[in-house]
Amino acid sequence: MDSIDRKIVEHLALDSAVTSEQLGAVVGLSPSAAHRRVKALEDSGAIIGYRARLSHEALGKPSTVFVSVTLVDQRQATMATFEQALARTRHVREAHLVGGASDYLIKVLVPAEDSYERVHREVLSALPGVHRLVTQFTIRTLQRDD
Repeated sequence: MDSIDRKIVEHLALDSAVTSEQLGAVVGLSPSAAHRRVKALEDSGAIIGYRARLSHEALGKPSTVFVSVTLVDQRQATMATFEQALARTRHVREAHLVGGASDYLIKVLVPAEDSYERVHREVLSALPGVHRLVTQFTIRTLQRDD
């Protein structure tokens, strides 16, 4: 990627709905050249997709909960089975393999009409290989990346 490509991806990260004309004006290219650059970035895998950023209200005013997950062991099969099941869990918005006292840190959104107790008991605790869950509740979100 050259400096123009970096400008393109930085701008698309802020506003993926920008038109080729608007993007070209920002990065100093014609609309068709901007479109070709974006297409090339998509084809190369640098841009892997686009998504809508939803308001807290549109998401049902969910509570954000961070959960540290410790598995029964760190064997490859245990971790792979856990990760596959986790990927099918609709409440989980982010998941990270971490070093330290736990194995994973996950970000869970619990809709207002649901309860974390139910999600903990029926969803998270039921994931294969889970030994321990440690939960931290968000009091207030200062900055969102999604």
